[in-house]
Amino acid sequence: MNLFAFMKITLLTAVALLLNFTVLAQGKSQWVYLNSADKLQYKTTERGDRIMDFSYAGYREGGEAIPTVPVKVTVSPISGDNTNAIQQAIDQVSALPLVNGLRGAVLLQPGTYNCEQPITISTSGVVLQGSGSGETGSVINMTGNPHVCITIKGNSTTKATNTKTTIADPYVPSGAVSFQLRNTKGFAAGDIIRISRPVTEAWVQLMGMDKLVRDGKKQTWVTGEITTERVIKKIERNTVTVNFPLTDSYDEQYLGKDGVTVTTITTSGAINETGIENLRIVAPVQSVTINEGLYRALNMSGVTDGWMRKVEILNTTNSISITANRVTVDHVNILHEVPTKGAAKPADLNGSGAQLLFNQCTITGDNLFYFATGAKVSGPIVLLNCTFKGKGWIQPHQRWATGLLVDNCQVPDGGIDFMNRGAMGSGHGWAIGWAVAWNCTAQSYLNQLPPGSANWVIGCKGEPQKKAIPFDAEPVLPEGIYDAHNTPVDPSSLYLAQLAERLGKTAVQHTGY
Repeated sequence: MNLFAFMKITLLTAVALLLNFTVLAQGKSQWVYLNSADKLQYKTTERGDRIMDFSYAGYREGGEAIPTVPVKVTVSPISGDNTNAIQQAIDQVSALPLVNGLRGAVLLQPGTYNCEQPITISTSGVVLQGSGSGETGSVINMTGNPHVCITIKGNSTTKATNTKTTIADPYVPSGAVSFQLRNTKGFAAGDIIRISRPVTEAWVQLMGMDKLVRDGKKQTWVTGEITTERVIKKIERNTVTVNFPLTDSYDEQYLGKDGVTVTTITTSGAINETGIENLRIVAPVQSVTINEGLYRALNMSGVTDGWMRKVEILNTTNSISITANRVTVDHVNILHEVPTKGAAKPADLNGSGAQLLFNQCTITGDNLFYFATGAKVSGPIVLLNCTFKGKGWIQPHQRWATGLLVDNCQVPDGGIDFMNRGAMGSGHGWAIGWAVAWNCTAQSYLNQLPPGSANWVIGCKGEPQKKAIPFDAEPVLPEGIYDAHNTPVDPSSLYLAQLAERLGKTAVQHTGY
């Protein structure tokens, strides 16, 4: 597919998204709906679990406009390798003082920049800007050996304090914002806390993950602890309220009494207010397996409050990896002119951080995962109004991620899977819990029910599938929750409705709606 065709597809996709926004909902979800006061009403499970408020996903916890960053250094293309010229400009801006959290932007003038090595941002308040994402804009042409085009990386570290206790509630439901501690001495509003749940033998057995075997060899699912971080908003007696909902439940029956620990922590080294925007990344056309050298577009880690917006990407593999926090990926379009090879598929969008928003992104390509997660990922993570064309899947990928919303996404020739991957990939097992597909369209859904958890497909169109764990013929695993299937529900977007209710219409406008 040539570049003109890619631009045409992007335009058609934008039109389709616009039409999708205007589709009137016909049905009503029993799990989330607008009540007579026009407020969101939530149904809970018998134990109090609910679909969480996903609106905290994105830059600055959602609803904040990405800033326009003033240009401090301008770069023009030169013959040969441009990596050093761009990197020197970034380093020059990185040495400037912070002004309202920003240092400034490096602007790439229109033209083609051949780059043989990664470009790195490692300082807060620095942005790499292009002069347009089209063919006549700013084009970073990846040359040389396979590499990552751009890396944005802080050196984030956390340190535990001596203030530590355990959760006192026998059961804390998914979606909760408060819970009781055994002792609140030493804790205060504003503290950052780490909540750690142990991976116990009892829980692994409940999940059926103690029986994973592949080629006669035992596979290990999850070990150690699963942690997530929150900020304390208030403390009333022994009840703590945190800044955004929990994506998982905590059950002392399987985790043990006093099994879930809460510790205050200090953090350092993360960078913020940084990103890339308005440019084009082009890699050589390659049909490769994921075990070969890969050209990749962006790695972002050790970042809090970052973004990637208005970027066109051609022919990268495992294109974008976000393991940072509070990041928005907005209007990013990826095209693969040839498919990858092999049964093991790459993931174009790796969302393995917390509070991530992928908004109005498109991918066109075959034999890939459009979106996947890593191990022990605690969201919320939101895919909003994204369109993925070709033979591929939205599929959280391994070892218990929680808190995913797929909202108004289109996968017309592929699938959306909330599933047990079993012994695939050396024991990926249950990949996701507490996930929601809302008003989506896909060719197929594999929505399975993890023990002690839930996954929802609500107001979606497409064919439900029933399958056993991979490599097994039977038994067929229990289905997750289907609600108002093949009938769109109101509100048309769950994320935007939650955002509007929490922060008002201006927050929705800041998100681009």
